[in-house]
Amino acid sequence: MNRGPSVIWQYVYVPRTVKLPALAALFVAGFLASAVIVSGGRAQIPTRTETTVETTTLPGTTETVEQTTTRRVIVPTTTTESGSNVDDTPTWVWVLLGVLALGVVVLLVVVLSRRGGGGVSGEERQRRLDGAIGSWVAQGWAVENQTADSAVLRRGGDLMLVSVDQAGQVSTKPMPAPPKA
Repeated sequence: MNRGPSVIWQYVYVPRTVKLPALAALFVAGFLASAVIVSGGRAQIPTRTETTVETTTLPGTTETVEQTTTRRVIVPTTTTESGSNVDDTPTWVWVLLGVLALGVVVLLVVVLSRRGGGGVSGEERQRRLDGAIGSWVAQGWAVENQTADSAVLRRGGDLMLVSVDQAGQVSTKPMPAPPKA
């Protein structure tokens, strides 16, 4: 079975403590992106539309001319300032603070996910090794030597090392054939 790079992501172990914060960060990023898209990338300016109607009667005639003028007036926002409580912090400072906060959250997740004692039990590693060996044996490989956390498989003149690390990850490496005496 040939696993190309397009499907390898399906077999990568992602700890449970990373999945939920990653999903939450993705949700927040989508929410912020939608807010920027809705506002057009700039702050909204409150406006007011005024309509004036002018009626003019020309002397010596019975015609009435009516003209409607519509103009857009920008209404300044009214804020009350108390002392030196003016918010003139540049946008880049808020962006930097957001990135730093996200970095702290990611760092906490990484530190707390590694705190659990260092991996899977010996029985679970043995079960994973046995499963990997069974799949290789089904493809025509034979077990030449096996220990608690690794096995050497042979098919013809080819040798392969199958091992399980402390975290429970199974790895397979081809080995050079021993020199013939």
